[in-house]
Amino acid sequence: YCLAWHDCVAEHHHYEETEFFPAIDKAVGEKGVMENAVEQHAAFHDGLERFKNYLLEKGVNFSHVDLIAIMDSFSEPLYAHLKAEPTSILALSRYNTPQTPIDIVAMALEAGKKSVTIGFVFNVLPVFLLNMETVDFEGGMWHNVFPPFNKVVKWILTRGAPLWQRRRWRFASCTPDGKFKHLAV
Repeated sequence: YCLAWHDCVAEHHHYEETEFFPAIDKAVGEKGVMENAVEQHAAFHDGLERFKNYLLEKGVNFSHVDLIAIMDSFSEPLYAHLKAEPTSILALSRYNTPQTPIDIVAMALEAGKKSVTIGFVFNVLPVFLLNMETVDFEGGMWHNVFPPFNKVVKWILTRGAPLWQRRRWRFASCTPDGKFKHLAV
């Protein structure tokens, strides 16, 4: 689960930096609009890689004390990034004018399609989808809205694909329906 979490974060940032952010630059006609986010990624990247390498080296024999210490080493810059990201994305609305309409969600979906592989669907996407509390968060306004999948695709991605590594996903914080759950440990 920890390696899948690492891959989810690392692949998400790779997608942003190689596909999504360049698409934003092109749409707004400016270079480096999301440079601050790239700098934030760099601030915790080394710690994230230490986390992955430690788990690969130790396997099931890892020390929880050592793993937590590694996580603590990059927790502040990761938290700062996660806290700043919504504001950064909302700030892009200033570029959305009647003369130059910009659909950030459509751009993100288009860029995201380039990241989807079989490995991504079975080993990374469940980390994202099974930790997305949509039922109660913000009054449920995102439930059945985000991510924008039809019911069949959402069922496949939240119930079917996770069967591949079902023991791993018991650590997910939400049910396939988007409801917070207590962790099974």
